[in-house]
Amino acid sequence: MKNFKLDKDADGVLLVTFDMPDRSMNVLNVSSMGEIAELTDMIKSDESIKGAVITSGKKAFCAGADLEEMGGNLASAQKAVAAGGKEAEAAKKALYENVYKLNQLFRDLETCGKPVAAALNGLALGGGFEFVMACTGRFVASDNKNAKVGLPEALIGLLPGAGGTQRLPRLVGLMNASGVLLQGKQLRAAEAQAMGIFHAAVPADELIATAKKWVLDNPKAKQPWDADRFKFPGGAPYTAQGYQMFAGANAMVRKESFGNYPAMRNIVACVYEGSQVPMDAALRIESRYFCDLMLRPESGNMVRSLFLSKQALEKGEARPEGQEKGEVKKVGVIGAGFMGAGVAYVSAMAGLDVVLIDRDQEGADKGKQFTIDEQTKRVKRKKSTQEKADAIINRIEATTDYSKLKDVDLIVEAVFENSELKAKITKMAEEVIGDKAIFGSNTSTIPITDLAKASSRPDNFIGIHFFSPVHKMMLVEIIKGEKTSDYAISRAIDFVSKIRKVPIVVEDTRGFYANRCVMRYIQEGYNLLSEGVKPALIENAGKMAGMPVGPLSLQDEVAIDLAYKVMQQTKHDLGSQYVEGKGDVIIDKMYNAERYGRKNGKGFYVYEGREKHLWPELGQFAVGGLQDPQPNVNDVKDRLMYAQAIEAARTMAEGIVHDPREADLGSIFGWGFAPFTGGAISFIDTIGAKKFVARADELLEAYGPQFEVPKLLREMAKSGETFYGKFSRTARKAA
Repeated sequence: MKNFKLDKDADGVLLVTFDMPDRSMNVLNVSSMGEIAELTDMIKSDESIKGAVITSGKKAFCAGADLEEMGGNLASAQKAVAAGGKEAEAAKKALYENVYKLNQLFRDLETCGKPVAAALNGLALGGGFEFVMACTGRFVASDNKNAKVGLPEALIGLLPGAGGTQRLPRLVGLMNASGVLLQGKQLRAAEAQAMGIFHAAVPADELIATAKKWVLDNPKAKQPWDADRFKFPGGAPYTAQGYQMFAGANAMVRKESFGNYPAMRNIVACVYEGSQVPMDAALRIESRYFCDLMLRPESGNMVRSLFLSKQALEKGEARPEGQEKGEVKKVGVIGAGFMGAGVAYVSAMAGLDVVLIDRDQEGADKGKQFTIDEQTKRVKRKKSTQEKADAIINRIEATTDYSKLKDVDLIVEAVFENSELKAKITKMAEEVIGDKAIFGSNTSTIPITDLAKASSRPDNFIGIHFFSPVHKMMLVEIIKGEKTSDYAISRAIDFVSKIRKVPIVVEDTRGFYANRCVMRYIQEGYNLLSEGVKPALIENAGKMAGMPVGPLSLQDEVAIDLAYKVMQQTKHDLGSQYVEGKGDVIIDKMYNAERYGRKNGKGFYVYEGREKHLWPELGQFAVGGLQDPQPNVNDVKDRLMYAQAIEAARTMAEGIVHDPREADLGSIFGWGFAPFTGGAISFIDTIGAKKFVARADELLEAYGPQFEVPKLLREMAKSGETFYGKFSRTARKAA
């Protein structure tokens, strides 16, 4: 076999080691699934085999299904079904048969008539965990911190489609299973053992021997659900406990998803329906619900953006042609405030040496203290050891001495949004850094080309824009100035990949990509507030549309005083070209009232006690008083979402962003654009350019020029094109 190594011992126990060649992780694909079928037949038919133990030859047991392979199948099925007619019915049937194949494969394994034990020596996620649950015996290495299990499918718009929605509830009960299934939660070995997933948790050096002994001691082992009079742990769905669980699960799903995530709804349906029938029927139910998701645009968009595109960009696919991957070992961070301290922290966590500079030693030490505090929390929560924490802390040198920057590979300047201050810092750093070192500015809005005028080597000057808080936000914008070289872009990508963030490369413009688009969300919130729409309706409509928070809450998080300073800098830079919006007067009044947002406990919300609430005096911003009646919630949702998506389309039309994958990931990870849509560009493509433009024109006529779509999008509406078709890598290379 290509993917499995076999070794039968003198007692007749077959040790099966899952070890796919040329892959860092084992996955379930056409090749490995075919061999699992062969393996099952071998165990069943060979009388000399008393049973089997399945383990892994890699650090992880199995990472689940090959999503690249699945992504291709998903796209093909959706295309065929969209075409309609007989081909659509044939495509649906073929999809079901393909999906059910893995369920049948694992069902054959667990009913092969001989004991099969999983010896988990590492991570098992998704289909990998379902593989483990399909084994009649399950054992885990108790001292391996990486020996975790989980079903993350809901996080990318799918459901566990190889028995996960059926076996897990039968092992641990309906209530315990729901959190794992709906939240994509990963369980450590001890936690999984306590829940009843494993027969035993033993030291790694005893794992195989323990599993083999179990096989020999249990020649007639079968799954509990295949035994007579099986009962669900904690009660079946039609008991009082079951009713309570499903009532709570439905309410929780609605509260968390606002109906935007069909995967969550389908998971609850799978568990409810499947738990009332025998396993074979339950698996067919699961496969049908899985197929339903695969034919929905939400699932296709989420798989594409949150897995395939993310993985490609993390590997550096945005790197300019002709540039090789390099190594960044030491960085300088200038400015030890909240942003700079965060950059220093994630850099040290990634194994980089860091020189953290501030204007005085007290400021530099305060910046380093952030890392000390975070590491103390990790040690307390047993996520790290004191020895590892000390090593990370010691990688950061807090200082005021610019000469310490002489051997850094890259600089991240993270001082206040002030062009003169940034120019001064640039000159001071360039006096000491090496010729090959890259200077990156963490500006939020000031064009990189303008900042690069202070540099004596603008070819090595670039924008590296982090989002706050740095240690939690995944996105980093890499901004090309007018003279930025491909070498500088490549090194910046090396740095961002090293610190395990998602890099997107954008051209230079005020606000770059993410801030340009997210400001449309916040500004539309201001427009609605000014027009007399109730603040609660504005905020709830944003969340109902899929945004993590409403536009007013988001401004509080970003900080109102920062918005005021950015507004003043923009007015200064643009002069007579500056166009005042409805939000300007709101920001002015909030700033002058010292309502700076969450940071000082008062903004559009009041932060007192456990629950924040809207400031009762927001009605003062309704120019003509509150509207009566209030607008339809769907109109408010459309205004908030279309304002952002149109701006994303403008950046594509202007060549600020070249790749729709980067635009989508930038929107999801940069400001939380509704993940179920796959991102701002996928949002347009899914609606369809023609329908999107028609609705935008209605909003334009009713509410103003922010809904004017770019010429490119009007042309696409006429030709029936999509962004992913027009701007794919193949199309861009051909152009």
